[in-house]
Amino acid sequence: MSIWGKAKAKAEELLGRAEEVYGESHGDEAARLGGEALRVEAEAEEKAEEEKADEHRTGEARRDRGSDDDGLAGVG
Repeated sequence: MSIWGKAKAKAEELLGRAEEVYGESHGDEAARLGGEALRVEAEAEEKAEEEKADEHRTGEARRDRGSDDDGLAGVG
């Protein structure tokens, strides 16, 4: 995830939390639920991007090792 993607996800997460707190303090259930949804969505997006980056790094590590494993264990 790029630095801008991380910043955007974090800003959306914080905005969602602020809206959630506003809803809680003013008894506005719609604002609270909307804020919670925004926060959870931003957290999920950030987690998905991190997992994607981890998979990319793992793939690069396998390529760098030069593994000759063809997935046919025991066949030979």
